[in-house]
Amino acid sequence: MDNEMTLSFLAVSENEALARMAMTSFMTVLDPTIEELSEVKTVISEAVTNAIIHGYEEDQAGIVTVYATRIDREVTVTISDKGCGIADVQQAMEPLYTTKQQMDRSGMGFTIMESFTDQLSVKSERGKGTTVTFKKQFQPVSSPFATR
Repeated sequence: MDNEMTLSFLAVSENEALARMAMTSFMTVLDPTIEELSEVKTVISEAVTNAIIHGYEEDQAGIVTVYATRIDREVTVTISDKGCGIADVQQAMEPLYTTKQQMDRSGMGFTIMESFTDQLSVKSERGKGTTVTFKKQFQPVSSPFATR
């Protein structure tokens, strides 16, 4: 393993930005493209927001944990909560499915996460919480001065 980090914070909406910034710093050594950075930040944002809004139902006493590892040019990230859990993960991952219609939630979070990652898994148990894990392989850096 080249590097790892763990970040835990209260389930407060403003901490979603903290998680994105921490992951941006963690990935900087890979010299990612703007697109790669944007994709990972979006996945982090979606997963952390799900933990806060759905897992803890905005109970700010809950704790969200982001754990990341980097091996070569692959980053693996796990976002976990000990909230209410998801009754049916397969259904929750369907596009447009939401349990928070009254909050204007689009139900596209897991779909977005899947489209921006190389691998995504969601594990959940009612009353015990949810863990979202994703992998992202970063493209090799090419020198602007390389000859063809």
